[in-house]
Amino acid sequence: MSRLHVLADANLRLDASPIDYVLLAFYFALVLGIGYMARRSVSSSLDFFLSGRSLPAWVTGLAFISANLGAVEIMGMSANGVLYGLPTVHYFWIGAIPAMLFLGIVMMPFYYGSKVRSVPEFMLRRFGKPAHLVNGISFASAQILIAGANLFLLASVVNLLLGWPLWVSIIVAAAVVLSYTALGGLSAAIYNEVLQFFVIVAALLPLTIVGLVKVGGWQGLVDKVTASPGGEAQLHSWPGDNLTGFGNSFLSVLGLVFGLGFVLSFGYWTTNFVEVQRAMASKSMSAARRTPIIGAFPKMLVPFIVIIPGMIAAVTVSEYVQDKQILLDGGEAPSGVTANNAILLLMRDLLPNGMLGVALAGLLASFMAGMAANLSSFNTVFTYDIWQSYVKKNESDGYYLRLGRLVTAIGTVLAIGTAFIASNSGNILTYLQDLFSFFNAPLFATFILGMFWKRMTPTAGWVGLVSGTASAITVWLLSQAGVLGLTGQGISFVAAGTAFVVDIAVSVGVSLATAPKPEAQLVGLVYSLTPKESLKHDETGDDAGWYRKPGLLAGIVLILTIVLNIIF
Repeated sequence: MSRLHVLADANLRLDASPIDYVLLAFYFALVLGIGYMARRSVSSSLDFFLSGRSLPAWVTGLAFISANLGAVEIMGMSANGVLYGLPTVHYFWIGAIPAMLFLGIVMMPFYYGSKVRSVPEFMLRRFGKPAHLVNGISFASAQILIAGANLFLLASVVNLLLGWPLWVSIIVAAAVVLSYTALGGLSAAIYNEVLQFFVIVAALLPLTIVGLVKVGGWQGLVDKVTASPGGEAQLHSWPGDNLTGFGNSFLSVLGLVFGLGFVLSFGYWTTNFVEVQRAMASKSMSAARRTPIIGAFPKMLVPFIVIIPGMIAAVTVSEYVQDKQILLDGGEAPSGVTANNAILLLMRDLLPNGMLGVALAGLLASFMAGMAANLSSFNTVFTYDIWQSYVKKNESDGYYLRLGRLVTAIGTVLAIGTAFIASNSGNILTYLQDLFSFFNAPLFATFILGMFWKRMTPTAGWVGLVSGTASAITVWLLSQAGVLGLTGQGISFVAAGTAFVVDIAVSVGVSLATAPKPEAQLVGLVYSLTPKESLKHDETGDDAGWYRKPGLLAGIVLILTIVLNIIF
């Protein structure tokens, strides 16, 4: 029996009223309407997959952060808030902001300037077909698995709201996302993501405020958390021993800084095409560079509307007050709840009708944003990097446009299958971090070494990728078997660090034993061989003004992030 069935059997149903359903129906109509309107601007495959490279920075910046504001942020981070408290902020201030700034300042000139349509296409130009194919297949597989996680959580809301069986909830939720993504392609996904960003904030900010009032403000929350299972360790971000599960402060800090802050974070934000695709849809290189930096401003503040509600739920929701210690010990709670249910249960207890409808729309928005981002990047990589490159090379543009829509539908069906895999995870964030350690960490190692070391060879590109992925999976399997004494989310930190080190070591060894590409073929792909002028962006017209300077904006974000780390 899945965990969702246990929850349903416990009769933890949300008590929605007709006004809540009216608000939800209006929201769904709006989402589908945006998809239909975006369809009229899709006349080529470039329009469908990259929005014709025509969107302004503020749109792509909000879409950049909204695409990530899905299952990981809402359910996963609030689940971590229940179990671990404030150390979860490391996923934002250490595990996101520095990498987002690096993407905008260093990486985007290579991506945007080379006019590649995807990250695997960059790998093709740098390393050749074997590395390109390995990366394309691994990325496409990861997106289907992650889309399934978003879909499962989307269906869990529908299940608790309407009482529909899990399989019906999953199919209905998938059909809505498929409709607008297949209609309007990336433009529909991006414009819906901008809408969803505001809906998500409108849903979660009142929940946080009402929750803080209920517990007696910040000091009241501090007092209650201190007295709860897990104690005071939940109120300080450093050293984060409870989050990593290492039992040693030095190792915890090392795991957070290297495993999360460097390998997992840079691997996710700088090589994950789900995010990079949003920046590549910008209308200029300056806008592309500003996209992740603009997204970093709201990203800094997201912990306050996703982690704090989880902490509030842990000390106010009766099921958590009763069963939290059991959840911390890795057991199944007698009440049927898991940490994933924190936001839903807090909404059940705190929000009146009407506001509940807005909040539910926000939740559904976040999951649809995440799944749509996975589908739009999956259809691009499958169509361009697998089908066009290795199956049908010289078809018409219309053929690839039609194929893209078909692949979106196929991806949705596959995600329905992987949603049932995700349904067996008690903490969805742990599940997703494990996937990132398998797929993103070795890709980042290959990518960063190939970008800054011209001697790295095509053979090393694909051998390093395969070796890194295999080593991460090995660490995970050994930890599951009890051979390695790793618990919690520290498993993914160690797996990611191992993947990075193995990938680098194997790549260096193979490179020294094989022949590199001629330097003339690496211009624009390797930093030292690329003319600095080609990496500069225009600063006139729509890109003029001090407030549009990527370096200045990045500096402001970095200072604010350091201040937040000091305060908390």
